[in-house]
Amino acid sequence: MVRIKSLITGSPAAKAGVAPGDLLESINGHTVKDVLDYMYYAAETEVDLDIVRDGEKLEFHIDKDEYDDLGLEFDTFLMDSKQSCSNKCVFCFIDQMPPGMRETLYFKDDDARLSFLQGNYVTLTNLKQEDIDRIIQMKLNINVSVHTTNPELRVKMMHNRFAGEKLKFIWQLAESGIKLNCQIVCCPGLNDGEELKRSLRDLGSLMPNISSMAVVPVGVTKFREGLYPLKTFTPEGAAETIDIIESFQKQFLEEFGTRTVFPSDEFYLIAKRDIPPTEVYEDYPQYENGVGMLRSFMDEFSQALDMAEWEGGDRHVTIATGYSPYPIICQLARRAEERFPQLKCDVCYIRNDFFGATITVTGLITAQDLIAQLKGRDLGDQLLLSSAMIRRGSDVFLDDLTIPDVERELNVSIRTSDSDGFELLDAIMGIEY
Repeated sequence: MVRIKSLITGSPAAKAGVAPGDLLESINGHTVKDVLDYMYYAAETEVDLDIVRDGEKLEFHIDKDEYDDLGLEFDTFLMDSKQSCSNKCVFCFIDQMPPGMRETLYFKDDDARLSFLQGNYVTLTNLKQEDIDRIIQMKLNINVSVHTTNPELRVKMMHNRFAGEKLKFIWQLAESGIKLNCQIVCCPGLNDGEELKRSLRDLGSLMPNISSMAVVPVGVTKFREGLYPLKTFTPEGAAETIDIIESFQKQFLEEFGTRTVFPSDEFYLIAKRDIPPTEVYEDYPQYENGVGMLRSFMDEFSQALDMAEWEGGDRHVTIATGYSPYPIICQLARRAEERFPQLKCDVCYIRNDFFGATITVTGLITAQDLIAQLKGRDLGDQLLLSSAMIRRGSDVFLDDLTIPDVERELNVSIRTSDSDGFELLDAIMGIEY
């Protein structure tokens, strides 16, 4: 049974007489364990609730439109606690973080329910056959961290003796019509090269129920004492990986009409290759995995620049970014300056001293690195930062310093923008809405 914390005013359940503090036992005769049961069984137009109130069992019948929410709210979003990861992956980024950061940053979730509800990727090692049967029954598509389809190698990479045998769940799900988005964190010397080819061949055999695959390079920080001796990708290794993936793209496009597998943008940056044209990314199925994000960003910026009109006087701004996207941000800044002579737009890349120089993405830049490397510079009228540096819904950086802390230390106002070319140009031009 799950405790009902509150009800939405005017909702079907509130109108029926369900009250805060009641215990939800079942919906239409089905026991409710978590949010998936609740959402699935409550989708019907006629709903019978079994409720326990002060030890007494009550029944409520509700008529509503299909998929309308009953209006029940619980103590937690999942209606119970998150499932933590039972793996010890050799590439786990959380294991490479320094001590002393806020506690929530060290929690490793591997909860399949968050895959359906929030798009998280899961390894399936927490799941039992009954969980897979429920996914199939509910027809829930899922995002899977595969990494390799070689069972022995998966056990080694994930330090979980069940990791190899749980690969069978991928086949069960796909063969039952469940659509899967897959990701592979690629580690030089482990699951790249021939092992990557094997994984792509195996997953390709499940088409069309493999909706998409992303291959992303491993991130390695300086905090790896006692951990597996991982290597980072060289430009040559990144280029070889791109070539493998693009060969499979060609094959899948010919056979299925879609490229299906995509290297993340970082591979092109490491290999010093141009980001592919827009059409290569199709409908951007792996955007949140950093696949096509830069292409979309550049396209948006070009569209924004074509439509923009300058208003006001001279403006001088500084954009702080990671080393990887630095060349592209420089190109965009130069184009803006060429279009608008009133504009001066400096771009500074921030070396990641906090996590180590091998971490070159913008989203892992900390406030203390910004302060140390920008202090004393003429930053102009405003410092522009990506919102990826900031904890969502707050003004807090990874190292727990805040935007006001950085503004005070650098004596400049800060403006953040999402990974959106239109927003970046608005920030550069100082346009407010």
